[in-house]
Amino acid sequence: MSNTVEIRWHGRGGQGAKTAALLLADVAFKMDKHVQGFPEYGPERMGAPITAFNRISDSQIRVHSNIYDPDYVVVVDETLLHTVDVTKGLKDTGAILINTENTADDLMPYLNGYKGKVYTINAREVCMKTLGKYFPNTPMLAAIVKISGIIEQDAFLREMENSLSHKFAKKPEVLDGNMKALKMAFKEVR
Repeated sequence: MSNTVEIRWHGRGGQGAKTAALLLADVAFKMDKHVQGFPEYGPERMGAPITAFNRISDSQIRVHSNIYDPDYVVVVDETLLHTVDVTKGLKDTGAILINTENTADDLMPYLNGYKGKVYTINAREVCMKTLGKYFPNTPMLAAIVKISGIIEQDAFLREMENSLSHKFAKKPEVLDGNMKALKMAFKEVR
């Protein structure tokens, strides 16, 4: 499984981490990748910490377990840094992406000595400028695609537009806002 990329998502119920993981799996599948996208179920409720996972590979995936040593971690809600060990098992050769208005240096004390790359994006700002509402999963999805390089940016945007146009066929303004959020997120990752 050397060509497999593993991603662990940390968020809170209602923020869309599970949806983002499933969307990423769907888009990667359409790009002829072998994929897994799944949440870890527990006592989920609105606002409670949740975890979701992705495996994306050029070859068949035979592992069917949670991801314990991810290449990438996505933190949709930075308050989780205070209560969840989001860097547990994270490979130093990978990276962590955090939704925050703070800098990576500001967050280092909360990353348990993690030595790999730290990326940030202010998903709230992206959402408010493009959607007018706070749906952090959309910019976080584009940001992890950029950081990981698992899907080429233009192909990702094309497949996302195809996927979202079915979902929001009767709401073109929502489709337009989501596409703007994805494109802006590619530029805003720090």
